[in-house]
Amino acid sequence: MTIAGLAAAVVLGAVIGALGRLLAPGRESMPIWLTIGAGIVAAFAGTGLAQLFGLAGDGWSLWATILQIVLAVVGVFLVAAFWPERTHR
Repeated sequence: MTIAGLAAAVVLGAVIGALGRLLAPGRESMPIWLTIGAGIVAAFAGTGLAQLFGLAGDGWSLWATILQIVLAVVGVFLVAAFWPERTHR
């Protein structure tokens, strides 16, 4: 993977994380950097799963994108469940 490919994956991961946060049920108290991190992990995992199952080609793949978004929703939901609530003082 080139530097440009890695940078694109980080940007795509941030977008995927934001979509995951929008689609995840409930209110999340986790910081935005953690949402972006979950999105980056989901982007890589979704691409890997799509390639593993033969659903991804050389370019953009609808199935890979769907897997990335679903994994981002699950990831944001799980991280938010274990992230401590903010207390207002």
